Amino acid sequence: MTERVQTRDGELALDRLGPETAPVVVLLHGGGQTRYSWSGAAEQLAANGYHVLNFDARGHGESAWASDGCYTLDARAEDLRAILGDAPVYALIGASLGGATAIHAVALGLRPQALVLVDVVPNAERAGIERIRRFMLSAPDGFASLDEAADAVAAYNPERPRPRDPEGLRRNLRLRDDGRLHWHWDPAILGDEKATMRSVLAASSRRLAEVADLRTLLVRGLRSDVVSDASVAAFREMLPSLEVFNVAGAGHMVAGDRNDAFNTAVRAYLEKHMPPLARVAL
Repeated sequence: MTERVQTRDGELALDRLGPETAPVVVLLHGGGQTRYSWSGAAEQLAANGYHVLNFDARGHGESAWASDGCYTLDARAEDLRAILGDAPVYALIGASLGGATAIHAVALGLRPQALVLVDVVPNAERAGIERIRRFMLSAPDGFASLDEAADAVAAYNPERPRPRDPEGLRRNLRLRDDGRLHWHWDPAILGDEKATMRSVLAASSRRLAEVADLRTLLVRGLRSDVVSDASVAAFREMLPSLEVFNVAGAGHMVAGDRNDAFNTAVRAYLEKHMPPLARVAL
């Protein structure tokens, strides 16, 4: 069942899965995605004994758009606090923008035991980030059909097979008054704050090394144009304890491109540091 969590700037859509007394794992999707991007991972983690919180970020999916257009990392970290309430968090798993939110939340004082970052580093490749931005801005007038939207996705990610049935895209689109299908996100999330967000993320990333006993895993798609060997090396200089898991055949959308490999790697990492039933048995 989907809950509505009230924040200072509007409601967020949240799904809870798994035993309520189990270690809490929060899933933070990437920019332009929704909580449904994590469906497979959420179900597997819950089935393996974790209590999973999977929510739509502000300006995305079924969550509210910020009335003042505020989509800073500070605001997103505050939303994460609202999702958690008083619950202690075992792990934050964040992809791209969700990973940046997780890093910033830790820098502001949130203390998970594990941090899993999916294809996100402090010094991401600007060309890859710009290609994502161009895709998200590429259809201001929407689409006449699901097939048109599927064509746009296929053009952005030609290495992923185009689905024969584009119906799965419907949950990522909204039918507006103009009779056309538009992406679910608020265009204001693509405001002119790139440089500010990049500098905030870099500063927050440097603070990770100061957090005692924080285990951090970077899951990287080897076909990604956002994370490179050089950017991984630079992150390791900031955070010498960083562990890296490379997923062959995956681009920036690691969980979507190789969901099986992604789920296996993340589950093994979490179970290594805290078996999921450890807290349930108390």
